[in-house]
Amino acid sequence: METIVAKERVKVKTNETLGKIYERRAIRKYKEIPVDKNLIGMIIDAGRMAPSAINMQPWKFYVLTNKNTIKAFSKEIGKVTSAHFLRSGVKNIIKTATSAIRLSHGIDFLKTKDPIFHGAPVVIFITAPKDNEWAALDIGMCSQNIMLAAKSLGLDTCPIGLAKYVGRTKIYSSLGIPETECVNLSIIVGYGDETPKIHKRNKDNVTFIDR
Repeated sequence: METIVAKERVKVKTNETLGKIYERRAIRKYKEIPVDKNLIGMIIDAGRMAPSAINMQPWKFYVLTNKNTIKAFSKEIGKVTSAHFLRSGVKNIIKTATSAIRLSHGIDFLKTKDPIFHGAPVVIFITAPKDNEWAALDIGMCSQNIMLAAKSLGLDTCPIGLAKYVGRTKIYSSLGIPETECVNLSIIVGYGDETPKIHKRNKDNVTFIDR
């Protein structure tokens, strides 16, 4: 198996697992094709196989698949996020507009129809107990499992950090998330309708201590 692993389009022989790691991209444009419930279950099962601190498995999953519900949450999170950016105290409003509202991947937060969930047919909110200090690390590993499993099944994904603001929306209660939990991240899932270029990876960030 050959996989392209760098911007220079260098091909290396690798195994299937490494291939999926290199092929995975954050996708922000999706086809209007629903995802089978069994596939959603399979990728969540892969997330459950992630390691966690003292095997606490703190994650819980809240899944949206209804198109109108996803749109409603995207709209509300967008409102809350915009308000947060404007209250963030950034001195230069132009800097705010370019670095925060116009996100680094080129999406104009104020003009895009769905700047939060990007028209994806599945949204998975991942929560953990508020008092678990290791939850962020655990959910990070869980999420990577989910995204790689999705790629292996022909699906695409994108982690959505802004989804943590869902707790500030007026429709948050409809998710039925207990007060003891909080949303750490969401992952959108679907059949991608774009092929982003590979970003160059930094290679000067490794130090071998005992060599």
